[in-house]
Amino acid sequence: MYFDFNWRSSLLLIFFFHGLVYAFLLFRKAYQQERPSDNWLGFFLVMSTLYICPWMLGFAGWYWGTECLECRNFMFYVPMNHTLLMGPVIYMYIRSLLNPRFTFNKMDRWHFVPGFAYILWTIIVAVTDLLVMKRYYLMDGQNDPDFDTWYQAIGFISLLIYLILSLRYYLMYRAFIVQELSFADTVQFKWVRNFLIACFLYFFSTIFLDILRLVGVNIGYQDTWWYYLLFAFIFYYIAISGYANSIEQKKTFELDFLRYRMPNLIGGGEHPLEVQTEDASFEVLMPAEFTSPDQTADSVIPSIWKEKVENAILVERMYRNPELTLTDLANHLGTNPSLLSKIINRSFGKNFNDYVNQYRVLEVKENLADPQNAHLTIMSLAYDAGFNSKATFNRAFKKFTGDNPKTYQIK
Repeated sequence: MYFDFNWRSSLLLIFFFHGLVYAFLLFRKAYQQERPSDNWLGFFLVMSTLYICPWMLGFAGWYWGTECLECRNFMFYVPMNHTLLMGPVIYMYIRSLLNPRFTFNKMDRWHFVPGFAYILWTIIVAVTDLLVMKRYYLMDGQNDPDFDTWYQAIGFISLLIYLILSLRYYLMYRAFIVQELSFADTVQFKWVRNFLIACFLYFFSTIFLDILRLVGVNIGYQDTWWYYLLFAFIFYYIAISGYANSIEQKKTFELDFLRYRMPNLIGGGEHPLEVQTEDASFEVLMPAEFTSPDQTADSVIPSIWKEKVENAILVERMYRNPELTLTDLANHLGTNPSLLSKIINRSFGKNFNDYVNQYRVLEVKENLADPQNAHLTIMSLAYDAGFNSKATFNRAFKKFTGDNPKTYQIK
């Protein structure tokens, strides 16, 4: 097969080959470990490797047609730019990575209709031109349809929409876990944040390139190669980091975090999260104290509930459980997580994660000041108090005390 090996085509070929290797490894891991998120990331890498093909193969001489006319037709008739599919795949990857309940259903198929419609159209064009008319008919033979202005514009609008949806999903997840988990820091999924940053970097680099063209900057075919090299570096980072961080959220929550209201991130305040579930047996049922004629669900929380929570956390020291969840505490108190979330938010002015961690920090402070514990390390005391990682402990201690733990340690 004809391929002009030069520094431009060869460099992109390296990224192309490695992208396919990582995609294969992700597909294999998804099969072996039943991890759907790895499948979605594998699909993303396949589309990413195809995305650089027009410039990799173009600089290898495939567009010229002088040495290989079949190569030129291959470039024209085979779609390689799949931004209409890339956005939905990113969204499905984020959902499957963060939500252990996620399953791809019939409604999710609609996200992929535009992308597959374009592929179907390219098949019709190829069959018509190559098999029926046996000449350029639906294709003009001069321009690659993947780079038609209308298709490029629709593709990047679609990508932006799905990036925003994915970011919103991630922010909703983060808002949820501080209400549900006492160990929220350990499941923040910083990889998801980094993945979204990389995707937005790709999107905005594309927009920047288009803006330069609109203002009259002459950007030729060779100049555009640098843009595709940048994209190659981005997806190579995603491939390596994504494979290393292909760990799904295995903690099953009784509440679906997608039904929670988002915190008031713009105004700076925080609204108590509320939930409605599809399971009627788990519907939020307010006790009588909340539903009397002169008292609504938004009124002041009865003191008895505050006492119950404090008794469980302080007297029974449930905060020492490193995997304590809102659901665990709710089951212990004989209530439901939605109501308990309201009680903690309104009575203590904190989310569940901060409420529990403040008592863990308090215990560590007291133990550090006790001479009898001088032989113990700071982290051993932190683990005894319920923390499950050094990073989480340090962040929480700094947040609630403003000091370093060593400040309180008896020498």
